[in-house]
Amino acid sequence: MDRFTDTIAVVTGAGSGIGEQAALLLAEGGATVILVGRTLSKLERVAAIINEKQDSKAVVFQADVTKEEDIEALKDFVQSNYGKLHVLINNAGTSGNTTILEMEASEWDRIQDANLKSVYLVSKSLGRLMIDEDQEESDRAIVNVASLSGHKAGAKIPHYSSSKAAVIHFSKSLALELAPYGVRVNSVSPGFAETPLTEEGLKNEKFEQAIKRNTALGRVGKPEEIAKVIAFAASKEASYMTGSDLLVDGGWLIK
Repeated sequence: MDRFTDTIAVVTGAGSGIGEQAALLLAEGGATVILVGRTLSKLERVAAIINEKQDSKAVVFQADVTKEEDIEALKDFVQSNYGKLHVLINNAGTSGNTTILEMEASEWDRIQDANLKSVYLVSKSLGRLMIDEDQEESDRAIVNVASLSGHKAGAKIPHYSSSKAAVIHFSKSLALELAPYGVRVNSVSPGFAETPLTEEGLKNEKFEQAIKRNTALGRVGKPEEIAKVIAFAASKEASYMTGSDLLVDGGWLIK
């Protein structure tokens, strides 16, 4: 199903995990995907997978999404090469493990910058490009990746939980601001899924069993399962949805 035909899309944190899978789905749907991240080798690997199957549907743009100058360069790249942008997936992020009383201010800033400031900077810069388009041309959408931890605080991740809760509410504010321009904004909150952020923890059998025990569906999620929901929110199939958070947690909160 070519639901992203003639679509220009940007995916941050596209070098692995959920970002990689979201980029693959967008490309499979017909989009030209701009893969954004800090590690060039990871982006090139994903681009090679896409271009082998999709006839040059992916390009790479190396950037640190916590740096305003990098984001402005990304905006200039998109504008000069494509002249428009239809879909933005803010997926880049990181985590850490500490308590509030033991946390250094620099660690707090590191997580907030990667998870929240990046969403603000990219949405602000590329959002301007999205609202400059002819409003009758197409449906346009921003999808920000939040987390289950934005709904329920996790142990020893207070900086991560707070940043993801902020992403959910930032997305609602942005949705209200961009609605008059025909740009939809939603967030997706993954539960425990197999990603680089959870890779080390899932090597611990007790940790994995605890996830399965506390999840209604009794298993860890897969990145492609999260990506499918992201792709839905980015597509015209979700044309009447904005300001929503889609919780994809395998039933963690209802257990």
